[in-house]
Amino acid sequence: MADELVHYRVDGGVGTITLDSPHNRNALSAQLRRELTTRLDEALADPAVRVIVLDHTGTVFCAGMDLKEAGGVDTGRQGVNEFPAILTQLWQSPKPVVAKLAGPARAGGVGLVAACDIAVAADTATFAFTEVRIGVIPAVISVTVLPRLLPRAAHELFLTGETFDANRAAAVGLLNASVPAAGLDAEVDRYTGMLLLGGPNALAATKRMLRAHRPSDLDTAFAEMLALSAGFFASAEGQEGIQAFAQKRRPSWVPDQ
Repeated sequence: MADELVHYRVDGGVGTITLDSPHNRNALSAQLRRELTTRLDEALADPAVRVIVLDHTGTVFCAGMDLKEAGGVDTGRQGVNEFPAILTQLWQSPKPVVAKLAGPARAGGVGLVAACDIAVAADTATFAFTEVRIGVIPAVISVTVLPRLLPRAAHELFLTGETFDANRAAAVGLLNASVPAAGLDAEVDRYTGMLLLGGPNALAATKRMLRAHRPSDLDTAFAEMLALSAGFFASAEGQEGIQAFAQKRRPSWVPDQ
């Protein structure tokens, strides 16, 4: 559709969701939020999709909430209520999600980046938590951002609203990699290629494990992890992976390239 703001395509096991609202710097308008939710639902339900990439058109990845729409109390409340659901979709996705940034992210856009499992940006991209500078706070996005950032950096960047570059973003944990713009596609392909080699059930379970709170008692923690490990060794996916390794072939879950 010519007027859609979020596109979706599948190629070789990778489902790419592209924000395409350059006229407002891919701001999180009501239409974009609605379409992004729909596209994420499609990718999560699509058995052909093993990895999701969150991409964008234009020079800006995402400028955050659409402030022109947020002026009204009802409209602003709607955005605040919808956005956590999108962040939850990304954070809890059983399929790995890779953010690909060719340009800046601000406020809620940084929340999207943090909600993804892996984030790669061109070294020309910049970031900022600009909320305090307009008299609001980065409350909702803190749920996904704070687990990524070094604590001292979080205090500095949340409180000052200062703009920082992609190299700093990688150093403080927001990004996995900052690369020259010419190498962005290749770096994203490198990550998706590695993710496609993982068993889909194993990837989903590993994501759950990474999110879970660990028992403080070591004996309990080891017992839980031993049971989890044994279940996967005995599973059909685990047995297929072991046999593929022994036979020097790729497991059946790896898409044809």
